[in-house]
Amino acid sequence: MGRVNIYQATLLSVVALLATHSLPAQGKPKPSSLSLTGEASNPMEHLTSVSQLQPGQPATSSQLPFVEQTMGQVNNVFQLRDVQPEDWAYQALSDLIERYGCLVGYPDGTFRGRRALSRYEFAAGLNSCLQQMERLFAQETANLATQQDLMVLQRLEAEFAEELALLSTRTDRLEAQVAQLEDAQFSTTTQLFGQVVMGVQGRSDNSVDFFPVDGTPDFDDPFTEINFLSNVQLSLLTQFSPRSVLLTGLQAGTGSTSPLRITNDSRLAYEGDTGGQFRISDLTYRHLVGDNFAFIIGARGLNAVNVFRGANRVESAGFGPLSAFAQRNPIINIGAGSGGVGFDWQVSDRFNIQGVYTSSLPADASFGGLFGGDFSDTTTGLQLAYAPTNTVDLALNYINSFSPEGTLRTGVGDENLILDGTPLNTNAFGGTVSWRISPQVTLGGWLGYTISTTPQQSGDVNTFNWMAFLNFPDLFGEGNLGGLYIGQPPRITSSDFPTGFNQPSLLAGGLGTPGGQPDTTTHVEAFYRWRVTDNIFLTPGAIAVFNPGHTSGSDTFVIGALRMTITF
Repeated sequence: MGRVNIYQATLLSVVALLATHSLPAQGKPKPSSLSLTGEASNPMEHLTSVSQLQPGQPATSSQLPFVEQTMGQVNNVFQLRDVQPEDWAYQALSDLIERYGCLVGYPDGTFRGRRALSRYEFAAGLNSCLQQMERLFAQETANLATQQDLMVLQRLEAEFAEELALLSTRTDRLEAQVAQLEDAQFSTTTQLFGQVVMGVQGRSDNSVDFFPVDGTPDFDDPFTEINFLSNVQLSLLTQFSPRSVLLTGLQAGTGSTSPLRITNDSRLAYEGDTGGQFRISDLTYRHLVGDNFAFIIGARGLNAVNVFRGANRVESAGFGPLSAFAQRNPIINIGAGSGGVGFDWQVSDRFNIQGVYTSSLPADASFGGLFGGDFSDTTTGLQLAYAPTNTVDLALNYINSFSPEGTLRTGVGDENLILDGTPLNTNAFGGTVSWRISPQVTLGGWLGYTISTTPQQSGDVNTFNWMAFLNFPDLFGEGNLGGLYIGQPPRITSSDFPTGFNQPSLLAGGLGTPGGQPDTTTHVEAFYRWRVTDNIFLTPGAIAVFNPGHTSGSDTFVIGALRMTITF
């Protein structure tokens, strides 16, 4: 399954419901009714706040012709529980609302007065008008306001000073709470992502030198008929917060290429025969600590493949190369990891580090559980990834693995290094580089080297693999991809174990002599991915394998494949 990257983003769509607050729409003042009569200068043209007004004496009712003379002034604000439509303050604010549009109370843009308001409700409306007037001053349109309007505002502000102060305090608290909610409030969501891969494949007739002693093929390959493969992956991404995600993956597949050789030279990337039954392929939790560090824990699907970031950006069983070997450096596959812990650390803009510890049977205590013991594979991996420029990606890998069965579990090439049941300790080193020469051409390659020992025998066994590739993004159309890959699958280059899978005479029934494989397999692959729609892709391709099984006595064979990928 493809890697989930939290910095892409990954990983990922987030649906968050945040509390929001907005000011009411503001109406435009009417210049015809607000313009001052001809004065040589405006002493308030530099005014930026209503609170800066100091007219000297408070306005009196005689100076305010629009205030009803029958209303007496309330000197103690606490004597007035509600502001009634008949109160001068209510009428004064209503006039300001009509002039400046500083309060919109209903969706149709109107303020419906003549209804009693609490003093705090009234203060909220007054505060809106004060803010509108301050905006007018900031826009240097203060000459549109009359002296009487400003004096009324000052009087209202004085009479409702305590309510306005309390409103400001409550507003500050609400803003702090909203800010906290924006940081913390998150609606837990689960999104489903699906990928269906269907493929038709077949390989040419060939003869196999399964016991490479005399260089003569022993029998014909019986699995050359065309067959149909399918693979379905369902991924559930559950986000508990903007900084954490749970990945649950289900996988089901049918069919295989039925490789005859123990080196799996014909294996395709999207093989995964489960008899059509869905199985849990991934169960991992990732959490971002700070802005640059994420830790990962998982019970299924946690391994170097899913933790390390790939330097080859087209790595994908459904969208990249067709073969398993061309996906990535095989040393990253070492260990058959299933559950454990990992981390992803973005050290700087161009440098990041990933690490992982995993066990093949973490849930089975009788076979060693999380820490393996003598009965299950355990793997520790570290990757240093560096992008010296915007067009170059470099990744260096180290893998340490223990296998109780004497195998690397790379899935391709020479992975069985010693007799079954013999424990094997492996140190693996690798590097991958990718250079985007232009937006349409990427050149890259990798090298991988392993050194394995066993506590039961002296000596060691070494393997080596390499790959060179060219990718052609957007070839003949946006979203298309062309690829050409040439390489050597993992090959035992030397061994001084008394017995192992590298000696031809061992396969023929004898114990053989120490040494490396007699010949070298060469893998050549070409494919073209065509984007039919945004969700449907067709990928025809061909793979030629020379000296399969690292033996010159076996015939070269060619695989033809057509892959269809559907996403939803």
